[in-house]
Amino acid sequence: RFSPDGKCLASCMQHRLVVRDASSLQILQLYTCLDQIQYIEWSSDSLFILCAMYKRGVVQVWSLEQPEWHCKIDEGSAGLVASCWSPDGRHILNTTEFHLRITVWSLCTKSVSYIKYPKACQQGVAFTKDGRYMAVAERRDCKDFISIFVCNNWQLLRHFDTETQDLFGIEWAPNGCVLAAWDTCLEYKVLLYSLDGRLLSSYRAYEWPLGVKSIAWSPSSQFLAIGSFDEKVRVLNHVTWKKITELDHPATISNKKTIVYKEVEKSPTVDRERLSFPPTRALASSLFSTQSKYDISQVPVSLQYIKPVADRANPKVGVGMLAFSADNCFLATKNDNIPNAVWIWDIRKLKLSVVLEQLCTIQYFQWDPCQPRLAVCTGSSRVYLWSPAGCIVVQVPGEGDFQIMSLSWHSSGDSMLLLSKDHFCVCYLEREEV
Repeated sequence: RFSPDGKCLASCMQHRLVVRDASSLQILQLYTCLDQIQYIEWSSDSLFILCAMYKRGVVQVWSLEQPEWHCKIDEGSAGLVASCWSPDGRHILNTTEFHLRITVWSLCTKSVSYIKYPKACQQGVAFTKDGRYMAVAERRDCKDFISIFVCNNWQLLRHFDTETQDLFGIEWAPNGCVLAAWDTCLEYKVLLYSLDGRLLSSYRAYEWPLGVKSIAWSPSSQFLAIGSFDEKVRVLNHVTWKKITELDHPATISNKKTIVYKEVEKSPTVDRERLSFPPTRALASSLFSTQSKYDISQVPVSLQYIKPVADRANPKVGVGMLAFSADNCFLATKNDNIPNAVWIWDIRKLKLSVVLEQLCTIQYFQWDPCQPRLAVCTGSSRVYLWSPAGCIVVQVPGEGDFQIMSLSWHSSGDSMLLLSKDHFCVCYLEREEV
């Protein structure tokens, strides 16, 4: 993970935590934890790193300014299933096993506070972007509730019940004025609450089939995109909380105004004059590795469609990934039963702009935090970049098979982390001179 200030890069392997300089990758600090690290997180001011060891029920905190200082939090027999920083970077929130309680530990005063009855759901704790308020999903007496706390003193501000059968997740709008709460996939319901607990609106697209699969706020808080199991995205506006458009994901792209970039592999041509046997390792890797590039397909285009298995839990159907670009102009989506395609919608026109058709299944995508530029990975050794100017395929140089399963942009947009199962590398992007 990059530190929030962008200066450092933390990585863990087994029980060791390594902190490097983000620009030179030089090692700055080495820390050894008690057990295998399962989760790391930077504090908001980039001064501390939290290492969670869930199997042991222990959290260790390390300081970058004072390497000899460290803190150990042991939850004992209560166990540990989740750990995170508060927005001020001086409190740690630990969720115990079976979601019995959330323990708030203060690094400054060593005081402890408890939040009872947290709900075991996909996204049960949410902080506002300015760090002032925290919302917690709760389950008491077989009913769903939401509690809103003030983060500077952990006082309860509001406590109210929600009109949900089985609350699945909560998320604040970036401006911190509205809290979205959505129900389990068996019940299509999205509820929007104000900071004081008033129900502003309730949205339901249909009744009986599987419902909400994913949700994303636009950075301006003007739009709420809801991905559903019926392979559609519905976009609500922030004035009336009514639907302004419905974005469909058909298996055939027939609109002439939509650009379809198709990834094609080409085998390299072998230059016989350069061949020396045995060839050098660098030459061998360039000679015998297949390369790929994008071609623009002629519309209409039929995309690879996988029929979901209906009698299995969590069927691979519907829109499971959603993300708005930093300038609010584009929305990227992935429909799980067309697993090799990324759909990029122009939010200003509410139209489909581009489809990227990949050779492999989309593992992850993320927008550049500074400009409309999307990075995509598919579990291969290539990373794919799209911007309104066009598309590019970047081969990760290196020996062996580096399968990129996830990626993460630096806060400046100048570099990104590429992660495989047991390796990572940093991709530096050159800035164009203006």
